[in-house]
Amino acid sequence: MTHAENARAFVADDVRAHWHDEALWFVRAKRDAAMRTVPEWEILRTRAAEIKAHALSRLGDYLVEFEANATKLGAVVHWARDADEHNRIVLSLLRERGFRRVVKSKSMLTEECGLNPYLERHGIEVVDTDLGERIVQLRREPPSHIVLPAIHLRKEEIGVLFHAELGTAAGESDPKVLTEAARRGLRGKFLEAEAGITGVNFAIAETGGIVVCTNEGNADLGTSLPRLHVACMGIEKVIPRAADLAVFLRLLARSATGQHLTTYTSHFHGPRPGAELHVVLVDDGRSALAARPAFSPSLSCIRCGACLNTCPVFRRSGGHSYETSVAGPIGSILAPARDPERHRSLPLACSLCGSCTDVCPVRIDLHHQLLSWRGVLARKRLLGDGKRRAMQLAAFVLARPRLYERVARFARSAARALPSGLVGRLGGVSKDRRLPEPPGESFREQLARRRARGRG
Repeated sequence: MTHAENARAFVADDVRAHWHDEALWFVRAKRDAAMRTVPEWEILRTRAAEIKAHALSRLGDYLVEFEANATKLGAVVHWARDADEHNRIVLSLLRERGFRRVVKSKSMLTEECGLNPYLERHGIEVVDTDLGERIVQLRREPPSHIVLPAIHLRKEEIGVLFHAELGTAAGESDPKVLTEAARRGLRGKFLEAEAGITGVNFAIAETGGIVVCTNEGNADLGTSLPRLHVACMGIEKVIPRAADLAVFLRLLARSATGQHLTTYTSHFHGPRPGAELHVVLVDDGRSALAARPAFSPSLSCIRCGACLNTCPVFRRSGGHSYETSVAGPIGSILAPARDPERHRSLPLACSLCGSCTDVCPVRIDLHHQLLSWRGVLARKRLLGDGKRRAMQLAAFVLARPRLYERVARFARSAARALPSGLVGRLGGVSKDRRLPEPPGESFREQLARRRARGRG
């Protein structure tokens, strides 16, 4: 299904759609307030973009350097060409040790690879320990946001879920009570776990260390108790030097949630005594994307979610409408790179307002890339003949001023006569839009009238 078709169900729940919009805009406002406390904010954004561009230009070199230094610290580095190989590596690490119980902190890469269902099919119990991830796991649905996985749910819905799954009192919806119930349920899972799986926010080539940022401490607990820690990272997460890390840490939390710093910023330099650390480096199309100059800057993304929080389309359509692990503007660039036919509607789920580009902490030109993707999809003839013919007709009209003037006059009259019917026939997301009140006169007509009045 297309994004527009998926979004229709979300928009149909008017209360939820407005609440979702307001909740995300609240987070966006917190980001703006946090940003204003850093006078050198724009300098940091530029520096972060430069570091990422440099790292991507020498990606192979820095990955090899990271592997060498991580190995010296006692970690074991694995290389995975794609999601299937990544999943097989993780499963083999567990099977070789006879492990069947795993706790996992938030990792969008493992969502991308479909790790949870893969391990479960092979008899491994996987428990997500981030509260939002745990909620959507109990609901048997994917996260709807890369930072706020359960932002699409109201507390009353979570109360019903926890009553069924965790035995809380019927009708209980107090967030503190629900959080305590989740904590009690997870504590036993932490104690029973034989392995902990985490994502990786940053990998430092110079030191061979990895950094994991969380707000709940679940990654720390999940890697401190079991003796096996498996860290899964996309190859684009590598940065050259330890000194570069401070730039990103000052940007990440402020952009994501408006905090000055994530509550837990955990550094892993090799395994702890008596334990194992395995780092799985995953390509899954990233090398191919890095070779495309128009889209390679999208690999600079640090997964802060700021572009989702500000995007008017994401806020009003929900993350599940994108049908991809990373939704919103950045996901609408990354997903077509992996499967352009399946995700051909995503670059169109954008108003090209540019707000995503304005807030991106690493200065990815998101809306320009989305526009470029439209051109790529058009050349692949994936946008449909109807849209292609409509654009050809628009180009014909726009190239002829007198014809454009007559068409515009007719369009204004038609919009006044049947606004909802006119829009509904356009299909796609236009079915859920309202046309603005058309002006009585065009700009040309107003200008001509004023000039005539001036001459009089």
